[in-house]
Amino acid sequence: MKIPIRSRDGVGEQPLSWHAMDAGEVLSRLGIEEETGLADAEVRARQARYGKNQLPGPRRTGNLRLLLRQFDSPLLYVLLGASLLSFGIGHRIDGFLILGVVVGNALVGFAQESRAEKALWALARLLASPATVRRHGATVQVPSIALVPGDIVFLEAGSLIAADLRLIRVRELAVNEASLTGESVPVEKEPGRLPEEIALPDRSNMAFAGTLVSRGAATGVVVATGTATEVGRIGRLVAETSELSTPLSRQMARFSRASVWLILTLAALFFGVGVARGESPQEMFLASVALAVAMIPEGLPAAVTATLAIGVGRMAKRRTIVRHLPAVEAIGSTTVICSDKTGTLTEGRMRVMRIWAGGTIFPWSDPPKGRPLPPALRECLRCGALCNDARLRQVAGKLVSEGDPTEVALLQAVRDVGWEGELAEEFRRLDAIPFSSESRWMAVLTEEPASGARVAYIKGATETLLTLCSGALGAEGETAPLEAEPILRQAHDWAREGLRVLAFGRKGFPSGQSTLTASDLQDGLVFLGLQGMQDSPRPEAIRAVARCQAAGIDVKMITGDHLLTAQAIARAIGLRPPNPVSGGDPPAYTGEELAKLEGEELRKAAQESSVFARVAPEQKLRLVEALQSSGEIVAMTGDGVNDAPALKRADVGVAMGITGTDVAKSAADMILTDDNFASLEAAVEEGRNIFENLLKFLVWTLPTNGGEGLILAAAVFLGFSLPLLPSQVLWINMMTALLLGLMLAFEPKEPDLMERPPRDPKAPLLDRPMLFRIGLVSFLIAGTGLFLFEWVRAAHQASFAEARTITANAVVFIEIFYLFSCRSLTRPISNLGVFVSNPWVFGGALAMAFLQFVFTYHPAMNRIFGTEPIHPGYWIYPILCGLGVALTVEAEKWLRRKRKSKAAPAARRWSA
Repeated sequence: MKIPIRSRDGVGEQPLSWHAMDAGEVLSRLGIEEETGLADAEVRARQARYGKNQLPGPRRTGNLRLLLRQFDSPLLYVLLGASLLSFGIGHRIDGFLILGVVVGNALVGFAQESRAEKALWALARLLASPATVRRHGATVQVPSIALVPGDIVFLEAGSLIAADLRLIRVRELAVNEASLTGESVPVEKEPGRLPEEIALPDRSNMAFAGTLVSRGAATGVVVATGTATEVGRIGRLVAETSELSTPLSRQMARFSRASVWLILTLAALFFGVGVARGESPQEMFLASVALAVAMIPEGLPAAVTATLAIGVGRMAKRRTIVRHLPAVEAIGSTTVICSDKTGTLTEGRMRVMRIWAGGTIFPWSDPPKGRPLPPALRECLRCGALCNDARLRQVAGKLVSEGDPTEVALLQAVRDVGWEGELAEEFRRLDAIPFSSESRWMAVLTEEPASGARVAYIKGATETLLTLCSGALGAEGETAPLEAEPILRQAHDWAREGLRVLAFGRKGFPSGQSTLTASDLQDGLVFLGLQGMQDSPRPEAIRAVARCQAAGIDVKMITGDHLLTAQAIARAIGLRPPNPVSGGDPPAYTGEELAKLEGEELRKAAQESSVFARVAPEQKLRLVEALQSSGEIVAMTGDGVNDAPALKRADVGVAMGITGTDVAKSAADMILTDDNFASLEAAVEEGRNIFENLLKFLVWTLPTNGGEGLILAAAVFLGFSLPLLPSQVLWINMMTALLLGLMLAFEPKEPDLMERPPRDPKAPLLDRPMLFRIGLVSFLIAGTGLFLFEWVRAAHQASFAEARTITANAVVFIEIFYLFSCRSLTRPISNLGVFVSNPWVFGGALAMAFLQFVFTYHPAMNRIFGTEPIHPGYWIYPILCGLGVALTVEAEKWLRRKRKSKAAPAARRWSA
């Protein structure tokens, strides 16, 4: 990727590959001398040309616009129209009730609306730090916003780099680029010229904005600022990346549109037939409004929002914070999880896995704590601990590490055998030679106070160290002839398994020597052994990956780390492609290979492979888009700046709470507070349960609307009076949705939830069995309600108000009993338990029954809803109606289970 220098109006020079030039050419092209830096007048001129070194922030959505957006629903449009027309014909109570439902839904949606996006603001903050520069021959500190191309910048350990730099001079520089490239360990830097086509993570002569200096010092020249930096380019990707609606949002939108057309058509037909039969147009309009109100599930938006909000609380208990409410359900629809490696699938820290000493391999998964150590192993551990600049210390009862992750791992290996205190007392450091990319080793000179012996310990690359050794330490501590070939073979084998391998050696010196030089270590060393380190897979992540794959979810690793490391971790966690081939590594691609793929080739690679290594931000985004174009619902995890575009584009973006940058968190829909893949798997399980409960709510609530609509339609077509008034229909729909239907949101998970494949994103919201059940219960409600209305009028000479009150109570009690059946769409009520598994359902049923008593007998309710107190003996009719419908539904479930159990053996015989 070429880095452009351009003016703020967008017109700039030809893009330049600064890493492919030597330092002198870079300075020449920028018109700068290293010794003097830029003059003040030139700084002002370049600031005018290139603009400030900052990133633009996004426009924010105002609260009024956010509130008005909550009314953008076809179902709410119909309710608003019905409310206005009710006011127009003088039915103010009905108008206010309908309007109250609409406004209430909007306020709930507004309260739960996700916070305005902050990804670009977080990117801008990355560059907000002071910088040390040379200007006009003097070294000064300036705000990072004032940096311009051509500034000479000085870096030291702890510096946050504020612009893209071409390094000129380097002294043992290592930069943590994890947030930009995904590299799990600090990157060693050197100023030499590199090939033009080299990938971004391998540009060792560049330092990029937003990364952190781990150790060493350097001098560099600014080659890009603001939006022209690599982090600025990612900012443009974030701004240009569109967000997708969630599967539930898309399905609910289709459902709403279809419902509106159906309701309007039926209401118009209803009005026309009534007028044609000689009914009053005003009365038929009132009946048509009642029909529309009856068939619209007014409580659905509020119930969906509340169910998702309940899911937010459940996920928080399982270490997942939800930023965008629809993501609660979307995570349960996921068909592919694209996961980062470092800290998510792995522990996020280097650990020694194996030690080779004295010709023996010691697995460090079970270190020999409390047991005598063989001399060769003891000396190899001692070398790793003494030739080390890291620290381990206790802070508030917690072990805290400081320094390079590799050196921390070496200290931890000594701590594993309980030996660290003894080492600190036995030896003291006299001198040291720091690691350099040229020598590829580090050495220290130590003194043992008891004997005064001076010993140099050295660690570094295996190939380099072996050239300095003339012997090797044997198993019992004796010096033996060096056999380099088996050592190299062992190191290469470990490297192929994804381990980072270091070699260790020592050399004795006279007791008077107090300094150490590189020439002292050119020969005569004794080889001590090898230590192989790895950022180990999390045990819980291994189990979580297995559960996801068993649930039909394809798990893919997308990392900026090296291919061999990624493949080794993939093997360790059991990662496999959708169609695994026996034997060998999972199919894998590097970012360089992905860059050459387009269209169908890219889609095929995204589908078939499970491992993607050395991947750039644009390639992560392309992978997500390729998977989505194949119909997948994609969850993407990430923690770095480089992950933000893909996090925003994914159906569900998941950021890390501990290691995640503000940029990643702001672009994500949810955040894992423990950075653990197992928490993501738990979120998927919760998301599936939330969708399952929403489906139960729909199967429960739609028969109410269908039944009420059929009651009113049949009454008009048969020439009966309306069995229910619009205000009564609103009462039933809203109160039962909140007190009964919402209780299904607390329903616990079904036992086989994570054994089912993900639901097909193209499948309709309701399948045929559920549509059949909705139709069945709708006709049962309609038939029961219509019959009961006419029967109590004829048999008991009840008034219209009494008959409507009994009918309304019958509909409510049918819903109460049917609610218990809907706790599981397939299993019988007897398998569920009422009080233990979900006491909310029982509590909601009691509360609704009490409100129906108030609805029936309180004078104010009688005036508002047109009800009338009924004889206590009449309550038996609603109760029997409810019980009869529940028993019918349970019988339908039993027949469906029986047919399914008969079909299963036949299917097995056929497949055999």
